[in-house]
Amino acid sequence: MLHRLWLLFAQSVTVFLAVWLVVATLKPSWLGGAQINSFVEKVSLRESLNDGRLSPGSYHEAVRDSMPAVVNIFTSKKESITNSKKNGNPNSPDPFFNFFFGEKAPKEDPRFSLGSGVLVSPEGIILTNHHVISDADEIDIALADGRKFKAQLIGSDPDTDIAVLKIEPKQLPAPITLGQIESVHVGDVVLAIGNPFGVGQTVTSGIVSALGRDHVGINTFENFIQTDAAINPGNSGGALIDTRGSLIGINTAIYSNNGGSMGIGFAIPVNLAKQVMESILTNGSVTRGWIGVEPQNISKELAQSLNLPSNTSGVLIAGVLEGGPADRAGIKPGDILIKVNGQEIKDVRQLLNQVAKQRPGMEMHIEVLRKGKELNLVIKIGKRPKSS
Repeated sequence: MLHRLWLLFAQSVTVFLAVWLVVATLKPSWLGGAQINSFVEKVSLRESLNDGRLSPGSYHEAVRDSMPAVVNIFTSKKESITNSKKNGNPNSPDPFFNFFFGEKAPKEDPRFSLGSGVLVSPEGIILTNHHVISDADEIDIALADGRKFKAQLIGSDPDTDIAVLKIEPKQLPAPITLGQIESVHVGDVVLAIGNPFGVGQTVTSGIVSALGRDHVGINTFENFIQTDAAINPGNSGGALIDTRGSLIGINTAIYSNNGGSMGIGFAIPVNLAKQVMESILTNGSVTRGWIGVEPQNISKELAQSLNLPSNTSGVLIAGVLEGGPADRAGIKPGDILIKVNGQEIKDVRQLLNQVAKQRPGMEMHIEVLRKGKELNLVIKIGKRPKSS
């Protein structure tokens, strides 16, 4: 009897274990269902969908809107046979080189350079730097979509390093939007677009490091936007834009000891570039005022030698062109020019800019110090001679 009860108990245990194994393997919904559903819900809440919105800090839209208007510029200049021989060109018609390389040698050897430019109107007007296209025999424009055009030089201004080109207006991309320099502040984020080293269109970012930077020694008239956005050879003439994609400057130069970007780049403000462009399109050149003097900044040492107070403001007139506008107005060497049209003059650069803004034929009122006495004189502005 006891043996049969033990056998029955063993069979019951076996059946229970078998049923439990099946249930654990199949995991029906009633087993731990609440816990599983809760876990799934937490996972779905943590998932994020890519809805196409920009990442924080992205400037994609600004670049997308402005990049098609930034063009690559390729220029060529034919070099003479004499220069080719001096440079040791194996294609020059030298008998020694001909023995090894054959007798067919080109009479002229084209040299290529590159830069960037900005399309500013649907009529095909392009802004770039004067130094990009100076002395070029041919100018070719490549758009971002790969199309190429021959460009015509409308005019250029070496004093501000601005040049104006024109290409045929055939299904051109939308021109860039011109910004307002008054809305640009130190610390604003800016983007430089161009063709550095010929690698293709490239965008770099930085901030506005300074405004109104002059005394750099690059151009005659300087009023640069300084930026730490990387600007390299080939970026010249390209666009400096704000985060809305509007043009605020034409990239021009870098400060560098080795030819590479060191975080100090300079761009011509859009208002100055526009002013020069409009003058070139209207008159074919830029006309500036001129008075025919040789001005000199007043240093502490110079002030002491002239027995002037150390805080004397103005510029010394070191020389006067005989028969020029200043000479006819009665300005003498040794005069200290202190005001132009009621505005104080502190250095030569400021005087140069004030005079250049006047149109030839206009009258300009100036104040000078002569032997300690103030004199008021009127100069009839002349036309500034063209830079060589």
